[in-house]
Amino acid sequence: MKVGIRVPACDRPDRLASVAARAETLGFDEVWFPDSQLLWRDVFSVLSVTALRTERIGLGTAVTNVATRHPSVVASAARTVAELAPGRFTLGLGVGNSSVVPIGLRASTRAELREGLAQLRALLGGEEWDYGPVRSRLRDPAPSVPVHLAASGPRNLRLAGAVADGVILLSGVSPETLAAAAAQVREGAREAGRSGDVPLTVSAFCEVTDDVLASARKLKPICASIAQNGGAPFLALAGIRLDVPDRIDEVYPDIGHAEDWDRAVKVADRWVSDDDALAFAHAFCLVGTAEEVAARLRETFEAGASGVFLQHVGSYDPPHDLIEAVGGDVLPRL
Repeated sequence: MKVGIRVPACDRPDRLASVAARAETLGFDEVWFPDSQLLWRDVFSVLSVTALRTERIGLGTAVTNVATRHPSVVASAARTVAELAPGRFTLGLGVGNSSVVPIGLRASTRAELREGLAQLRALLGGEEWDYGPVRSRLRDPAPSVPVHLAASGPRNLRLAGAVADGVILLSGVSPETLAAAAAQVREGAREAGRSGDVPLTVSAFCEVTDDVLASARKLKPICASIAQNGGAPFLALAGIRLDVPDRIDEVYPDIGHAEDWDRAVKVADRWVSDDDALAFAHAFCLVGTAEEVAARLRETFEAGASGVFLQHVGSYDPPHDLIEAVGGDVLPRL
């Protein structure tokens, strides 16, 4: 049972490595960095520096993609980080939403994601891959790198269960939503003839606070973003039914990564009520006192999660406060 922290690659790699080192000191098990070439620094550069500045903590991408990065490029980058952090690196892979939207590309289809993962596995495992006129392989491969797929919708959850070494869930920490997502993963594994449990890592926004309602209001853009990106069925399990348009032009670059968060909250008010936000905070997030957050974490692990990584609201500053609050007052309770 692992508790991690998500750190946006929003600063110089050496400074971000210091953030990860502080999380390691306070007892976090993992640190995950997202990948978006226009929003943040290059994720593999950040991971390489962090690998040299830490000793124990697990490192991962949450997540990179095969839409803006060719699978062979991802394989080489993953191998490089794995060499610097033996046994500590997990390659998290997704459809590429925050990477493709700012440059007018589309996210990976399920077929493209499946093909990309197969190519990554082959190259990292030292096998040749057929590139049409040539067959090529990766020198000095790294066959031990686990590949986890991020998923929110039912079809991608089943795909993850069928082909991935683990799943990064974007479906909340309530027993109902977690059970529904896990069922889809198990169904995908069963259809693919796989045996054994697929590790489930839950992504959850977190704040240690006495004012849950104020925190919930800040989460409205996140709730709207999940509705946009295939998570509506899981929101509905928590009684949240939203009709959010696919495109929202009033915020940049998108409502889930808005540079002006206060404006994003006001825009999200159109679709997400205060009641919806409060239900979202309770079902999908870890918001409350240190004792309450610790209790919810225990419940999440008891419901079948093998790991949780915590996120703060905002994409352009490190989660210093969250690391200190959870590391200082929540992890000791576990």
